[in-house]
Amino acid sequence: MSERIREKLNILADAAKYDVSCSSSGGTRKNDNKGLGDSHASGICHTYTEDGRCVSLLKILLTNHCIFDCAYCVSRKSNDIERAAFTVEEVVELTMNFYRRNYIEGLFLSSGIFKNADFTMERLLRVVKKLRLEERFNGYIHLKTIPGASDELIREAGMYADRMSINLEMPTESGLKLLAPDKSHQDVIKPLGFVQNQIVQFKEERKLIRSVPKFVPAGQSTQMVIGATPETDKDIMHTADAFYRNFSLKRVYYSGYIPISNDSRMPILGTQPPLIRENRLYQTDWLMRFYGFHVNELLNDANPHLDIDIDPKLSWALRNLQHFPVDINVAAYKVILRVPGIGVGSAKKIVQARKFGRLRIDQLQKIGVAYNRAKHFIKCADSPYQLKDYQSTQIKSFILAESQSKYIKHDTSQLILF
Repeated sequence: MSERIREKLNILADAAKYDVSCSSSGGTRKNDNKGLGDSHASGICHTYTEDGRCVSLLKILLTNHCIFDCAYCVSRKSNDIERAAFTVEEVVELTMNFYRRNYIEGLFLSSGIFKNADFTMERLLRVVKKLRLEERFNGYIHLKTIPGASDELIREAGMYADRMSINLEMPTESGLKLLAPDKSHQDVIKPLGFVQNQIVQFKEERKLIRSVPKFVPAGQSTQMVIGATPETDKDIMHTADAFYRNFSLKRVYYSGYIPISNDSRMPILGTQPPLIRENRLYQTDWLMRFYGFHVNELLNDANPHLDIDIDPKLSWALRNLQHFPVDINVAAYKVILRVPGIGVGSAKKIVQARKFGRLRIDQLQKIGVAYNRAKHFIKCADSPYQLKDYQSTQIKSFILAESQSKYIKHDTSQLILF
């Protein structure tokens, strides 16, 4: 690798680290043409797949030159930073060399917008097209959709990418206009809708004609920056819920804002990124997607913010003690899912195990239930008799006293891939 390429890689890999929307769950591209790579059941970006494997990718920007001046972005045009740009051939060569050395399992490619949206999108398209057709690369490719690019370019890119994503940036239109006056949510909504319609159309055609190629088989995702503008958790999650419903997104990512300037509109340099808040938002997202909660149950006008001390499922339970205790031996699966300390796996095991007899405390613990938490909300075959009903504040204090937060101070320095 030449010194100039190494220098570009350092600059553009570092610039790409602020984009967190890079999970690969859902890719099923198989190596059936004697090419290189196989994205089947695989993932990328130093993240964890559903089965617990840690996987990696080459995560870079095509360039950090940009015509926009978004206050929250390190690549904004007014920022005095070192600039660089890869050629199409350089990205392809890097990807293939890193893959052959078993450094990566795929590519995550984004870019600043230089000249205009179509000019940038056309170069991203050339990269993935060259990888698939000339290099016969079958590994995972996550490609950023450039807002404002033509439908024709986006459609062709979707023929070669496994996943496409386009960043919503800020949770609300007002927040986006405050920090990026030249952008709007409509710039994101239009391509999201176009890609979703194409996904549906291609799936319908494949039912009739088996040879129809797959189109963005791992679906779409988006990302919101959290903490740069004063939106409430309710604003954030209601936006996420709307995009999940309207565009069938696979994931919405929440990126805690890392201060990069002393702009008076945002947190100042030195302010810690809101990592606990970010984690609570992901927990809320999980409850909406896998636990049957509606966003209004978790966040509403009466409760616009998530509790930092406790997770959102426990917070909901403490506000709705009228639904508890739940009898584990007779309650429906969906009801058991709402009990703090019981996850999807444990709930399924409970439903299966109770067919053979009434469940006891020791059995619940062996199943994987976090009993010290769940015991305040359930009853089973040998639950101790309780003489009094505790208030929500008392239950919360009991649970906090018995548990130790994982959010103790630790080294938050970010690992560097290259």
